[in-house]
Amino acid sequence: MTPDSGPANPSAEAVRLNRIVEGIVSIAAGNLTSRIPVSPARDQIDAVSTGINLLAEELDDIYRDLEQRVQDRTQELREAHAQMQHMALSDPLTGAGNRTALMQAAEDALAVWNDEQVRDAAPAVLMVDLDGFKDINDSFGHQAGDRVLQEVATRLLACVPGDSTVSRLGGDEFAVLLPDVSRMSARATAERVQEALGFKMKVEELDVWPRASIGVHLAEVGQSAKDLLLRADTAMYEAKEDGPGLVRLFEPVMLYARQLRRKMSSDLRNAVERNEFRLAYQPVVDLVTGKMQGVEVLLRWEHPTQGLVMPDIFIPLAEESGAILGIGRWVLRSALEQLAEWRKAGQDQDGFHIRVNVSPSELQSMDLVDFVRAQLRETGAAPGDLTLEITESAFVGSGDVETYSMRSIKALGVRLEIDDFGTGYSSISYLRRLPVDTVKVDRALIAEISRDEGQLQFVDAVHRLIQAAGMEAVFEGIETLQQAELLQDMGCCSGQGYYFSRPLTAGQVGTLLASGSRLPLATELLA
Repeated sequence: MTPDSGPANPSAEAVRLNRIVEGIVSIAAGNLTSRIPVSPARDQIDAVSTGINLLAEELDDIYRDLEQRVQDRTQELREAHAQMQHMALSDPLTGAGNRTALMQAAEDALAVWNDEQVRDAAPAVLMVDLDGFKDINDSFGHQAGDRVLQEVATRLLACVPGDSTVSRLGGDEFAVLLPDVSRMSARATAERVQEALGFKMKVEELDVWPRASIGVHLAEVGQSAKDLLLRADTAMYEAKEDGPGLVRLFEPVMLYARQLRRKMSSDLRNAVERNEFRLAYQPVVDLVTGKMQGVEVLLRWEHPTQGLVMPDIFIPLAEESGAILGIGRWVLRSALEQLAEWRKAGQDQDGFHIRVNVSPSELQSMDLVDFVRAQLRETGAAPGDLTLEITESAFVGSGDVETYSMRSIKALGVRLEIDDFGTGYSSISYLRRLPVDTVKVDRALIAEISRDEGQLQFVDAVHRLIQAAGMEAVFEGIETLQQAELLQDMGCCSGQGYYFSRPLTAGQVGTLLASGSRLPLATELLA
């Protein structure tokens, strides 16, 4: 018989086909590492199986490459996210933390502390504000100031415990969070910060000794991170007012004083409209004749609940809040109106003029010159009737806008005077380049001339310096006859102080002008 043409071993062929099907199903299910077995027969079925195996291998390579790319991109995204988080929590200039980082660290520390219920230690915040940093920027430039801030951050990080968070909150203000300390330890850390900042640093060939005012507060039960920062900040302001270079621990009375200060600052904004300001006038006197050359206009605030508030209290508040612009313009306008009233009543003397203080903020106003010109025109005052007194620090730190204002005011014919000369920056170079007519020498320089021969010689040298710069000098704070005589002997022409007269009302000045009386005799008669 002729042999059957079918497979000699049907069971082996079935097993082979079954394995091929299993391989195809496995590959189709996504197992690209699976392979279809190839028989020694190398027939058409094996050729198809080989092709499927090659396709699976290619797909496997493609998927592996894709997975690697996904892993790489995911890692890049994680790193970018971490970098963004770092940037979001750090100060770009110094590398220290920022306010957000400080708040998060404070909230975390408070949460741990509240859970543990341990009360012999607590989270604490040190608020650190550099003293006189504006002077560094003004004297050396902002680039030098940035280098100082970077060095301060480095020193802070080096001198506080390792679990602390050091943050720069902006400008020259830093904060340190101590997550778990006692009151004494917090104070000791603040003292170490002071010591670390006390060493000189080199800035562009110049030596700088940074100092700071530091406020400290330990958390109390129920306080939030915001409360912690507010109280440390309040203590820091207290240190700054008493300072410089002091450490103060928060006391509840400080917060009350700060709230009162804020209330007063708010009241200042409405004081002009409520007609709460008053003007007083202190005579400037010819030291030889006793004739009243003019008056300095002084501002007083009649607060509706606190009574009389003196300028040394409310002027800094007005500067901080921006209310000084409106107040300064009210003073100038009111003073010129009062001058017009004296003249209308026939109360005048030849050469009599008024002196009005102008704040640094007012100098930065672009329309100051137009305002001065308009007030002179509306009140009928001549430019020579007005002297604007500007503090020495404002002259030295003046930028383009301030310089423009001063030169334009000078071009109007209004006189300019340096106020408080001798308290900080006095130098021949800036005296010679400023558009100034008069220099008012600070009272601190003449306080001891009656008892200190060296100080008397120093004042004489200052006077000659002012004269050499082509300017006139006015000495303030003259309180005794001996001071007046010593100044007169050295050739000083003008002065003011309690020896001649305390601040007067407009009516008292009018009486002096009408009578032509000389001071101090006139003051004694008024008394």
